[in-house]
Parts: sequence; C-alpha cells; structure tokens
Amino acid sequence: MPPSAHVSPVARPPLVRAAAVGCGAAAVLLLLLVAVAWAPLLAFDRVVVEGLHPVAVRRPALTEGVRVLSDWVWDPLTLRVLLGVVVLALWRAGEPGPAALLAGVCAVAAAVQQGMKTLVGRERPRLPDPVDSAEFAAFPSGHAMTAAVVCGLLWWAAARAARWTLVRPVAVAGAVSTAGVGLTRVYLGVHWPSDVLGGWLLGACLVAAAVAAYERWAAGRGPRGRRRAGPGPRHADDWTGPRGASAGGRLDGGRAARAGTVGPTPPERREVIADRAIPRVARSA
Repeated sequence: MPPSAHVSPVARPPLVRAAAVGCGAAAVLLLLLVAVAWAPLLAFDRVVVEGLHPVAVRRPALTEGVRVLSDWVWDPLTLRVLLGVVVLALWRAGEPGPAALLAGVCAVAAAVQQGMKTLVGRERPRLPDPVDSAEFAAFPSGHAMTAAVVCGLLWWAAARAARWTLVRPVAVAGAVSTAGVGLTRVYLGVHWPSDVLGGWLLGACLVAAAVAAYERWAAGRGPRGRRRAGPGPRHADDWTGPRGASAGGRLDGGRAARAGTVGPTPPERREVIADRAIPRVARSA
C-alpha cells in the first residue's frame, strides 16, 4: 500500500484535534494578555530578560555561539529551505498531497506571523549594551513559530511514510531546535519569553489543524489507484458468459458441467480440447 493511502499511525485524529484546539485556545489567551498588557505577565518577561542580559554581556564567546545558532542554524530562512528540499523530494516521489500540505502550512504560518506582529505591535526589549538586534514587532517570535511549524511538519512526514528509523531522530532534533531557538532569542535580548511561547503555541496549532484536516481528507478518499470493480478481461477468451463457460472453451461446456467447474477454462486445457475437436468437425463435413 502506498504511503498516501493510509492514515499515519502516529497521527491519531482525536489527539491531533485536541492538540489543535488546546494550543489555539492557549495562544488566543496569551494574545489577549499581551494586548491588554497584563501586569504579572509583563513583570515576568522583564525579570527573565533583565536577568539574562548581564550574562550575555559578560560572556562574549558564549554569546557569539548563541548568535550563530539563532541567526544562522535556526534562522527561519534556513528552516524554510530545509522544508523546501523535503517538499521537492516528496513531489518527485509521487506524493503531491503531503508536499502541498508542507508548503501551504509554511506559507500560511509566515503570513499569520507577520499579520499578528502588525496587529499587536509589541515593542522588543530595550537593553543597555545590546548583544543582538532584530526587526519588526516582538509578538509572536518568528524564529520560535517557524521552528515549531517546520519541525512539526518534518516529524509528521517521516512518521507518515512509516520510516521509523527517521522518526526518533527527527523528533529529537525537532524538539531540540524548537526549544533551543526560543531560548536563544530570549538570551540575546531580542524577545520576551511570552513572545517565544506565543510562537510555539501558534506553530503547533497550525500544524495540528492542518494534519488533522489532511488525514481526514485522505481517510475519506481511500486508497489511491484502487480498482473498484477489479481487473477486466485481458483477452476475449478470458470472458466468462452467463452460464460460466468461457468464449474459447465452449466446446468443453459438457465436460466442465460434468466436472462441476465454473468459470473460464485454463488456456492449456482449451488447446487440448480444440485439437481433439478438429477431427470431429472434419468428419462431420
């Protein structure tokens, strides 16, 4: 059975739908708290960022390594290029549905991210002696959201293809990348912790919702290329008439009836029957 003809054993619809609803509800709640500037949340964000900034300033070597991870290894562009390679591989392997899903969800995530940044308009941390800088508004974190989307989609693609040797490494690498990029953004002082949390929740919500919708569509579609009525006759002699005799084996109808056989006569048997029947036809002529 081709990979696209079955529902992924790891993509259990109730669990995926619950994840989509739960992450979506948490993201909406967090968005409201950020929008109304809820004091306890803002105080927590400031304590974390202001506590990490002196460490980043005092340890330039560590900070430079963190910057490389954040701005190059786990950069949204890097992750999108990686996903693009997987999309191309799926397309060439005859899997246009999953390829389109990966590309579509990544594009929607980028649009949602930029739209929410414009809508919320939250300012980034302003620190003395900053160790890094970033553009656009703060909420949600684009790095965190892109990592959650890309790593979640890659894990689903590996699990759906039943390539179990890849599932665990992809899951571990994805978890490390998603968590790591969020921590680096806070350590570098370019995001508040709630920005990162919002990116994770929104990314997980989009992936879970898209996977649940796709798996439901794929399950309703059924196995691809499956013949509904079975294979048709390959030769006129293979046709079985209403009485169970084949077109090429009608001379053997009496024997087939006495033997209790039903259906077309085997080709080698038809040749023997035809050879025996030719002298009888000649004598009758």
